[in-house]
Amino acid sequence: MPEPIVPDTKDWTWVLERPCAECGFDPGAHTLADLPRLMHDTATVWSQVLLRPDVRERPTPATWSPLEYACHVRDVHRLFADRVELMINEDKPRFANWDQDETATASRYADQDPAEVDADLVEAAGHVAGVYATVTPEAAQRRGSRSNGSEFTVTTLGLYHLHDVVHHVHDVGA
Repeated sequence: MPEPIVPDTKDWTWVLERPCAECGFDPGAHTLADLPRLMHDTATVWSQVLLRPDVRERPTPATWSPLEYACHVRDVHRLFADRVELMINEDKPRFANWDQDETATASRYADQDPAEVDADLVEAAGHVAGVYATVTPEAAQRRGSRSNGSEFTVTTLGLYHLHDVVHHVHDVGA
C-alpha cells in the first residue's frame, strides 16, 4: 500500500474570485450553462489518462498517481451531484464534511481497476452534467454551505466543482 498523502488543508474558495495561477482556470470565463459540456469534455480526458501505462505510479511519494486522482474526480462528481440536488430540494442545506484523504485511503484508490474507474467516472460526470443541465435560473441562486461555513449558490458551487476537475487534469499533465 502506498504511503498516505499529506492532507491538503487549503481553502480553495478563492478560485471563485480570481484565476488559478497553477492550472489557468478562470471562473469568469465560465457559466452554469457551460458545466454540462465541460463535465463531459473533462471525463473524456480522464478516459485517456487511465490508459497510461504509468497510471498507478506516483510522481512523488506525497502526490497521488493518475489513478488516484481519477478516483478522486469520480467521487467529486458524485459528491457535487448530491450537493446540487440538496440545494435545489432544500432551503440552505449545510453539507456534511467530506474528508477526501480519508476516502482515498478507505476506498483504496491506488488498488482500483483503471477500466472500472473510467466507466464509473464517465457515468458520474454524465450524471452531474445532467443535474447541472436541469438547473433553472431561479434555482441557480439557491444557497448551501459547507461544514466550515463557506457559502455557495448552485452556480458558484458548480464553478468550484469545475475548478477541482480542471485542476486535477492539470495535476496529471493532461
